[in-house]
Amino acid sequence: MLSFKRWAALAVLTAGVAAGQPALTTIQDILYRADGSRFNGIITITWNSFLAGDDSNIATANLARPIVNGVLNVQLVPTTTASAGAQYNVSYSSQGDILFTEIWAVPPSTLPLRVADVRVSSGSVVGPAPVTAPVQITDVVGLSNSLAVRPTEGPGFQIGRAAIIDTSGLIDGASGNLGDCVHVDGSSGPCGSGSGGLVPAFSDEEIPGGTINGSNTVFSLAFAPSPAVSLDLYLNGLLMKPGADYSLSGSTITFFLASLPQTGDLLLANYRYANPSNPLGTLTGAQVICSGVGGVTGLTTLATLATCTFPTGLLGTGDRIEVQYQYAHTGTATGFTGEIHWGGTTILSRAASSSEPAFAGKLTFGIAGASQYWTSESYGASLSFATAIGSASENTAMALTISFRGSMAASTSDSITLENFTVLRYPAQSNP
Repeated sequence: MLSFKRWAALAVLTAGVAAGQPALTTIQDILYRADGSRFNGIITITWNSFLAGDDSNIATANLARPIVNGVLNVQLVPTTTASAGAQYNVSYSSQGDILFTEIWAVPPSTLPLRVADVRVSSGSVVGPAPVTAPVQITDVVGLSNSLAVRPTEGPGFQIGRAAIIDTSGLIDGASGNLGDCVHVDGSSGPCGSGSGGLVPAFSDEEIPGGTINGSNTVFSLAFAPSPAVSLDLYLNGLLMKPGADYSLSGSTITFFLASLPQTGDLLLANYRYANPSNPLGTLTGAQVICSGVGGVTGLTTLATLATCTFPTGLLGTGDRIEVQYQYAHTGTATGFTGEIHWGGTTILSRAASSSEPAFAGKLTFGIAGASQYWTSESYGASLSFATAIGSASENTAMALTISFRGSMAASTSDSITLENFTVLRYPAQSNP
């Protein structure tokens, strides 16, 4: 049995500890699931150490509380009056799985608060704002020297251009046409073998010049095969063997007597060439940027069925774009609409009746600096042939997206499908 003096001393000590305990705020609420049933599970609350508003030191720790039949009741030290960054990280779990997490900022309160009173959105500042001062370059050891040797932008720096280091050590943009190749010395020129050489071209199923009469031995090609071994020469579908059936000198073919083409024979040649005197060797062919099938929708609001994006730097002044497309309508209950957008500009919007099974068409765009001039033609089985012309002002120096969209006129089982689309680019070409 405690003596009176020992009991009095213990009471004084207990009173002192109680007097030093920080004030707590009660969070009390009923939690529900989305289906209206009450939540059952575990709530886990974690925090890093902070200094409470009454200067109490709160150590890093965590606590877990069961939530039975949706009832939440927990007491916590306020954080809104605490040191900067004080907050509670709260996770809800059920049957061993963490369902969601959130952050609490708890203010001082003598009355119980709900979860909605303490929950904060992601990225919100909790606690008093920290006192900060700008960091000077000289405050970071070695930063001044690192910045001094770091390359900076040169006068020709441009977005969408290949980067080179110029003779002054500055980061510059490579000059030249957008279709050129950049060399290791920073210069540029037409792509191909050698320094600015010509692009190899192909001749397929060419009929060599010369009379096929059983006696003529000499035939000529439009260009000299380069390399010579690229020549495949066919007589009535049979591949002729160089050195055994014929000889080749430049663009001249000389047949040996045992293999002479006879009257009525068919002579065809396939080969590569890159003749510097031939301007055709520098021509750039059309490029398929995108091609394929699209999606399907039965919605009454516009849905994106396919897209095609030109990457930054691909489109240049003088380029021409061609878009071909075909929509199909399934059902006969309601009409439909097809739309095509060039970036943020609506180029085509065509509505069709419920009896229309499909419609197709073609768009062309001419890139002219800040403007793009376009033409459109569209038609269907019963939908009238329609044409249009106009201009857009999209930023073709940046990535640009063509989107194919569709919607139904009313909610039915009908649907619209983008059956196929192709986007072609014809690069600007100078060929004096």
